[in-house]
Amino acid sequence: MRIELGKMHEAGLILAEQDGQRVLYRPNIQNPFYRELSGLVSKQMGFDQLLERVQDQVGELFAAYVVGDYAKGLDTGTIEVAIVGEVDSEYLERLTNRAEGELNRKVKIRVFKDEDSFKSQGYENVLKLIVQ
Repeated sequence: MRIELGKMHEAGLILAEQDGQRVLYRPNIQNPFYRELSGLVSKQMGFDQLLERVQDQVGELFAAYVVGDYAKGLDTGTIEVAIVGEVDSEYLERLTNRAEGELNRKVKIRVFKDEDSFKSQGYENVLKLIVQ
């Protein structure tokens, strides 16, 4: 495993940080392939199916973003999603509960009426999932 991590580090896909006797690795979000790799991970984790359900049934959706730690490439057990649009909050709550069970992670969703209100929150790292 150490050899493969070394190869990924040399290729610039991950960053390494010395922490005493340990080396901590995390995705390199500056790498040009980061978005594509994130997309593959999203499909593997079921984001694609979740977003299809959201888009089809939750209301008028303009955009959805993964924000917070997961957008930085850190899997802390909580997936934060920002949705821009007019949504059915009751359906969204049911869908969130179901997604937590399917993804085995805590899911936090914030809804914004428009792009400006989303951008005003100052999220530094975002992974845009849906564009209308």
